[in-house]
Order: sequence, then C-alpha cells, then structure tokens
Amino acid sequence: MNMATPATEAITNLSTMIDDITRILDQETALVRAGRLAEATTLQAAKTELANRFYDGTRQLKAQLQNGAIGQSPALDALKRKHEDFHRLMQVNLTVLATAHAVSEGIIRGVSEELTRKAAPSTYGATGRANAPGASAAQPLAVSRVL
Repeated sequence: MNMATPATEAITNLSTMIDDITRILDQETALVRAGRLAEATTLQAAKTELANRFYDGTRQLKAQLQNGAIGQSPALDALKRKHEDFHRLMQVNLTVLATAHAVSEGIIRGVSEELTRKAAPSTYGATGRANAPGASAAQPLAVSRVL
C-alpha cells in the first residue's frame, strides 16, 4: 500500500493546479487574441477559484518546507521547473490582457473625442485656424456591456 505523505500530496496538488490554471490561461489568451472577449470573461470565476486554491497550496508547501518535512526531491525540482514555465505563461497572458485593455481604452477615447468634436460648435481663433473643443464641451460617454 502506497501512503502519500502530506508533503508529497502538497507537491502533487500544486502540480495539478498549475496544469489546471495553465489550461485556463491558454484558453483565455487564445480567446483574447481572437477578440472574443465576452467568452474570455466566462473563464474568470474558474481562474479566480484556482488561483485562490493555488495560493493556499503554496502556503501549505512553504510551511512544510520550513518544518523540514520536505527535503530536496525530484518531485520538488520538477514542481519548481513547472512553476517557472507557468510564470512565463502568466507573463504572456498578462501582456495579451494589457494589450487588449490598451486597445479598448484607445477605441473608447477615440469615440469620445469624436463625439465631443461633433457636438462642439466650430469656431475660429485669432489666427484664422479652427479652435479645438474646450474641456467643457466634453460629454459623458456611457457604454452598454449588454449586446
């Protein structure tokens, strides 16, 4: 009978969680890159739940490392390598999300500026050139997330 120690269980659980989070991050990254943002947001709850479980698992593993319950082992070395790969994947995911955010923000700002420009009266300054709309000409912009 093979009895797993709490340390071995902690390593195995973290490894499994990394695999699960990796699958979700891969899906999210692919969906965001494809512009399917609504579908990508459906993964948020699962990603958050796994991230919380992962955090708890790392705390447990750290406690066991500090207690000396876990020494150097091939399983721990493999977990460290897997975590390094996971960290690189997270960097890619965060870059894709930041890019999508910046693009979305740029689009919204562009729409807002165009609406402000169209709503403001066209006037000419002392130099004979058209004046840019003043800050008071800006109008609030409401975005509906339900389409």
